[in-house]
Amino acid sequence: MAIRNIVKQGDGILEKVCRPVTDFNGRLHQLLDDMKETLAAAEGAGLAAPQVGVLRRAVIIIDDEGGYIEMVNPVITQAEGSQDGPEGCLSVPGRYGMVERPQQVTVEFQDRYGEKKTLHLEDFLARAACHEVDHLDGKLYLRLVSRFLTPEELE
Repeated sequence: MAIRNIVKQGDGILEKVCRPVTDFNGRLHQLLDDMKETLAAAEGAGLAAPQVGVLRRAVIIIDDEGGYIEMVNPVITQAEGSQDGPEGCLSVPGRYGMVERPQQVTVEFQDRYGEKKTLHLEDFLARAACHEVDHLDGKLYLRLVSRFLTPEELE
């Protein structure tokens, strides 16, 4: 495993739509393992493949128990409710803003072996899933911010 560099805002790769994963092989497994290590080192909540310079539809999210949810080719198939809360991004260090997201989402995806899965996520995990799937479509959370948070509000 290796810690990869996190791509920052301004790099054009963050604006590109990622290609679906079609090969569920050692290269994908290495990417997912590296993303976990990179996410842990950066102390983030989620990471998408384009954030480490790879234009593939793969994301990692930290779950409620501190483990990892790996989603390959994720698609949000259902969204319900609404939550407005603070959001940040490892690719946009030091900036946080209020973003409205669904309260609950259903995500269909494949695991690292290509097995189809479905998860129903709520609250922060729903927010994280939406944030990371947006990355796969070349969208940063900044486009959804209703207002940025001040340093005082962050404390």
